[in-house]
Amino acid sequence: MAIPRLREFGGPAVLSYGFRPFFLLGALYAAGSVLFWLPAWFGLVETQSLFAPVDWHVHEMLFGYLAAVVTGFLLTAIPNWTGRLPVQGWPLLGLVVLWLAGRAAVFCSASIGWVAALAIDCAFLLALAGAATNEIVAGRNWRNLKVLVPLGVLLAANALFHVEAQFSGMSDYARRLGFAAAVMLIVVIGGRIVPSFTRNWLARENPGRLPAPMGPFDFATIVATVGAFAVWTLLPESGGSLALLALAAVMQAARLARWAGHRTLRDPLVLVLHVGYAFIPIGLALTALGIAFPDQVPAAAGLHALGIGAIGVMTLAVMTRASLGHTGRALKAGPASTAVFVAVVVAALLRTAAALMGNPVGLVHAGGLLWAAAFAGFALIHGRALLTRRRR
Repeated sequence: MAIPRLREFGGPAVLSYGFRPFFLLGALYAAGSVLFWLPAWFGLVETQSLFAPVDWHVHEMLFGYLAAVVTGFLLTAIPNWTGRLPVQGWPLLGLVVLWLAGRAAVFCSASIGWVAALAIDCAFLLALAGAATNEIVAGRNWRNLKVLVPLGVLLAANALFHVEAQFSGMSDYARRLGFAAAVMLIVVIGGRIVPSFTRNWLARENPGRLPAPMGPFDFATIVATVGAFAVWTLLPESGGSLALLALAAVMQAARLARWAGHRTLRDPLVLVLHVGYAFIPIGLALTALGIAFPDQVPAAAGLHALGIGAIGVMTLAVMTRASLGHTGRALKAGPASTAVFVAVVVAALLRTAAALMGNPVGLVHAGGLLWAAAFAGFALIHGRALLTRRRR
């Protein structure tokens, strides 16, 4: 792996590296938007959006929060892959402004119109895709071009979300496509970092069995998962979708088992990566069961396992690790960070259980408040480090 070159940056520290503004803003938005969503779900407050309330919630989790975290990750990882200078200063500020503009445009789309909201909202992911492509190509880092595929699908899903909501009144295909793109980003990126970080820790702290290296089974699992999501997106209630989702769930569980996660119990910073990835086979299995037994297993159960569990837990884990490492802190989760991890995992379990039980008010509130507490906690723990210069 190439070693990134760094240069002295005379501007605000928060604009010196992509993870700084986007992890902080993403965490604050994850907490704040859910605190807004809870009363909105009960009809107590309203957005000024053309989206139905539930569509606004889903959209902002996928294309607001997740897009911010993906941006922070890519703008930090790509310099490691290519050895080129990171995007910083005015170009980075421009991306931040585009992301903020997108959130405002979606919230106020009833005032500015759906076409303007679509254009402003999609401009951010389009700019990110362009910047990532330029850096990877300029660095001749061809092997990592595959990361742009799920990013491109996420951009297409965002555009389709606006169009479908406008002409159908509710997102359907776009919602599933967005979830598919988001989870595939976790499958591709998580499939590299989880075994890598686990191997590094085990080799140093707990010698013995190490994660299996990337091989044909991993590629087969990725192909099976892509196929399952493709059929589910287009034919969500079909027998083919049921069979492929079940197969992908089994293969993803087997893939995770090959990474020796049970040997990392002494390090929450590594263990939480395995816990987050475990929600992928859980979410796939619940989605398959929802097709087989729609009266007993609501579709929302699988979506919340994938959304809060796989996406929420994995992104929070990666944000914490990157924030510690890239600001010069020790790669160790203290009591506060461990509490944050526990909060988001319990939030995923409670919200998934709530969907299975018909959404009792107490469980919905508990899950939402724990989610907000986890991400607000991240901002409190790491906010100062993200806003100040790296420790020497």
